Amino acid sequence: MLIIGCDYHPSIQQIAWVDTETGECGERRLTHSGGEAEQFYRELKKKGISVRVGMEATGHSRWFERLLAELNYELWMGDPAQIRAKRVRKQKNDRRDAEHLFKLMLENNFPRIWVPTPENRDVRQLVLHRHRLVGMRTRVMNQLQAIAMNEGVRRKRGLWTGKGRAHWRRCGCLPGPLGAGKNCSNCWTASTRASIS
Repeated sequence: MLIIGCDYHPSIQQIAWVDTETGECGERRLTHSGGEAEQFYRELKKKGISVRVGMEATGHSRWFERLLAELNYELWMGDPAQIRAKRVRKQKNDRRDAEHLFKLMLENNFPRIWVPTPENRDVRQLVLHRHRLVGMRTRVMNQLQAIAMNEGVRRKRGLWTGKGRAHWRRCGCLPGPLGAGKNCSNCWTASTRASIS
C-alpha cells in the first residue's frame, strides 16, 4: 500500500509518500491545472497499487475527492487544528506539511474527521441554493411592499394575492417607481416559481 501525505492547495499539491511493502519513500509537487495530479493518481491505479491519502480538511478540493473516490482510493480528512497542534517544528512550508501528514498516518496518530458522502453534499448544496432563492424572494417582496406603501397602496399580505398582483400589472405601465415595480413583480413571480419547484 502507498501512504500519501498531501498538502493540498487549489492550484498545486505537495505530497510525501511511502510504499509500505518496499519501503520506498519520496516527495513530489503536482500541479492541478495541467492535469499532472490526476495523471499521477491514475497511473498508480493502472499499476494496481492501493493508495491511502491523508490531507487537511479544506475547501476547493471536491474534484480531488471525486477523483480518489472514482479510483477507489482511501481518503482520510484530518482536523487542521489538531494536525497543527501535533506539529513539533513550528516552521511551515508545503514540504514539511506533507511530511507531517504522512508521519501522522504512519504512526496511526492522524486526527480523522467525518466527511459527508457525495450524495449528502449534493443535498446540502440544493438546500443552500433554495435558501438563497427564498432570501431573494423575500428581499424582492419587501422592496415591492415599500414601493406600494409609497404609492399609497396598503394591502399587506393581500398584495401577494391574485388581486394584488393584478393591481401591479395595471399600475406597471406608470412611470417612476411603479414602472420599476412591474420589473420587480416579474422578478418576484420568477423567484417564487423557482423556490416552489
